[in-house]
Amino acid sequence: MSNTPSPGATPLSRHVTATIERLRLARITPTVRAADADAADELARTLLACGITTFEFTATTPGWEKLVETWSREAPEATVGLGTVTSPEIAERALEAGARFLVSPFQVPEVRPVADAADRLLVEGGLTPSELRVAAGRGVAKLFPAHVGGIAYLKSVLSVLPGARVMATGGVTLDNAGEWLAAGAFTVSIGSDLTKGDVAANVRRLRAQLE
Repeated sequence: MSNTPSPGATPLSRHVTATIERLRLARITPTVRAADADAADELARTLLACGITTFEFTATTPGWEKLVETWSREAPEATVGLGTVTSPEIAERALEAGARFLVSPFQVPEVRPVADAADRLLVEGGLTPSELRVAAGRGVAKLFPAHVGGIAYLKSVLSVLPGARVMATGGVTLDNAGEWLAAGAFTVSIGSDLTKGDVAANVRRLRAQLE
């Protein structure tokens, strides 16, 4: 599948393009959500040790600012973003902490100027073709919750938005991640299905499924 944006898309800077390329190469962008920053840090370190270098922390995790700052400073090999960005204030704090990209579960037009001013990728959520068209035109769209329409819906959306970069999130599991990618997802985000239990074993299982 081509990932060339459709006409009318916002021109992307080299920095944003580089982040998008990292997401493309990673194929999997785990969502690291935990009860506190220490637990999130432990999960992220396990993922990194397993070779996962692109993931997002979430603004719902207490202490996320220090977490993003530490990882941005101490793990340059990792591409760390912040999810659940729902306001300009959260976006500004995330970018100041060093987040490479921002992710929102829905459209956040008020956050776009903040991301643009900092030259950072903003992945906005959407479900309808109109919402996904707007988000994909700025780089990458987040199909959320993806399980509502399923893989067949993603295929239908891509048939009218050829080349759109879509991150499938919500309902993506260790067992169906490969199906989402084969259907045209630019990358997929997996949460608890990857980070609960034996994380290392989960990563091995995921990689075997993607081969």
